[in-house]
Amino acid sequence: MKTQNIFKNYIGYVNKKEELSCTFNKDEMEQNKHNFSSFEEYPTTDKSLWLDYSKEKTTFKIWSPTATAVKLNFYKTGNDSEVFATFNLVPEENGLWLKTIEGDLDGTYYTYQTFINENWLSETPGIYAKAVGVNGERAMVLNMDAINPKNWEQDTYVQLKSPNSAIIYELHIRNITIQTEANSSYPGKYLGLIEKGVKSTLNVATAIDHIKELGITHVHLLPTFDQYSIDETHLEVPQFNWGYDPQNYNVPEGSFSTDPFKAEVRIPEFKKMIQAFHNAGIGVILDVVYNHTGVIENSNFNLETPKYYYRFNNDGSYSNASGCGNETSSERKMTQKFILESVKYWTEEYHLDGFRFDLMAIHDVETMNLIADEITKINPSALIYGEGWTGGDSPLPEQKRALKKHIPQMPKIAAFSDEIRDAIKGSTFDDRSTGFVSGAKFKEESLKCGIVGVIQHPQVNYMYINHTDFPWALQPWQAINYVSCHDNYTLFDKLKISRPDASLKDIKAMHKLATAIVTTSQGTPFLHEGSEIMSTKKGDHNSYKSPDKINEIDWNLKVKNSDVLAYYKNLIKLRKKHPAFRMTTAKEVQENLEFKKIDHSLVSYQLKNNANKDSWSKILVIFNSQNKIINYQLDQTYRVAVINDSFDFEGKQEVKGNVSVPGISMMILFEE
Repeated sequence: MKTQNIFKNYIGYVNKKEELSCTFNKDEMEQNKHNFSSFEEYPTTDKSLWLDYSKEKTTFKIWSPTATAVKLNFYKTGNDSEVFATFNLVPEENGLWLKTIEGDLDGTYYTYQTFINENWLSETPGIYAKAVGVNGERAMVLNMDAINPKNWEQDTYVQLKSPNSAIIYELHIRNITIQTEANSSYPGKYLGLIEKGVKSTLNVATAIDHIKELGITHVHLLPTFDQYSIDETHLEVPQFNWGYDPQNYNVPEGSFSTDPFKAEVRIPEFKKMIQAFHNAGIGVILDVVYNHTGVIENSNFNLETPKYYYRFNNDGSYSNASGCGNETSSERKMTQKFILESVKYWTEEYHLDGFRFDLMAIHDVETMNLIADEITKINPSALIYGEGWTGGDSPLPEQKRALKKHIPQMPKIAAFSDEIRDAIKGSTFDDRSTGFVSGAKFKEESLKCGIVGVIQHPQVNYMYINHTDFPWALQPWQAINYVSCHDNYTLFDKLKISRPDASLKDIKAMHKLATAIVTTSQGTPFLHEGSEIMSTKKGDHNSYKSPDKINEIDWNLKVKNSDVLAYYKNLIKLRKKHPAFRMTTAKEVQENLEFKKIDHSLVSYQLKNNANKDSWSKILVIFNSQNKIINYQLDQTYRVAVINDSFDFEGKQEVKGNVSVPGISMMILFEE
């Protein structure tokens, strides 16, 4: 390897068997000792902590104000090889340690070790690692420009007129192509997701062809950074995890690449995936989990600067607002710096179109606003949204948390609307609970709240809304409207479990109506992978590490439920064709959306005044969740756009006086 000759002549070269601590001057180590009574006393730095690589030299950096020595180990491979050189990093101001080494180190694997409290901690690739070997244990110096896909410099973000012009499709990379019947050349891989021209055993399009066919605008990837749970050295053994167990935040997950042993493989394959989606006019959103780490004591955070990056209870134990054993301290300067620089890195290096923040309320409002400001400077069309809640209590004062109710303080950020979710299908946390589409009473007001995007609207009574008692969104696009996601049951499973008495025909009608509400409401619509073909996880409500047979997309359902897919495609086409369903401001919605007849299991409203420059001057939307036809009185003549599964964008049929609205369905009428 070209790097080995450089190090044989370098003064810092040592044999691994040598006692490495002897290479450090004990007096100097004593001078480097600092006693801090609180994290607030730690010196901080505004300097870049990223590896600085050029063909002439590389500068290695780490921030560890409590370390008294730091060493840098070099390896030929990402695993199963011994150290062939070790160097002492030099302490600089404010806890910064660095070392510049001459020569082209491209391809060299490395780790850091800190000496803290008279002990050498375990090796770490460093929290700012951009490339890692198998299982993420060693970082690698890498000339990123040299491995970019062809024409990568021409790749660019997907542009949006407004955030709610997006139609988001959440997916897990493995799920889409891992089924044998998917016939993928790269099952469960980045390249499998974007493989064109692939047909399932039943001769229907899969992977990116299916996603393009559906018509969505953005894919939302479940966490795709390097994670702990998957053993990349034994991928012959089927393994699954959603990915909410971060290890290396700035590197793509290796198990989705064709060779996780080579750090230089996963990066261009991840970029090829993004490039393929961009070429198809589809944006890519990354689900990010900066709120906790997959492990605690040997996390990369703790191996650099123990405990600083976490929050603690009064008794000294790790606080746990994530429900995963720990939570990070976004309010501290160096944690905030790391999160901010990481999302900027993903945006600039990988051309990502946005981020979904897991348990966003663990983070503080200030940090989230800084993220939104910086990312939208790079890409004004970037989508930034998250879960406006925590998984438990936190030492972070409630008024500082990026909660859903604090969205008015975060004008560039959206949050998931559990108001519309539970109004449509019933409580996520009660199996038997039903919603508007499945026959529950008194869900109409919550549904209205979701339809307007949880903004202030004169016809919504916020005293009767689930999960909120006030309109928390400043603008309609700040409400992410959804009825299912990776968490909990699929929509089909929820409807089936909560309505065991219902026929399959009625379940299917409820399923269609649920998504019809989501896609015609004023927020930003969010769809779950496989919902368009009525996917099931066989009743598993927490499939984060369940086998493929539970999580995989069953492509046979695309044939079995082809009518559901056709309905979804038409809903998406309708929304994209008619901007009245995606007004950009609260004022527009207040002036142009008027609720009409509201009754048990009936919600109707009118979009008027060529809302948002729509070609239709008036649009009447009727949701009937009763299992029977209702007679709806009309105040004028309309054309029929949607009735049952029939979509007629020309409106050849006219109706006046009254109209029969089929049971468990949406009807849309319009006036040109």
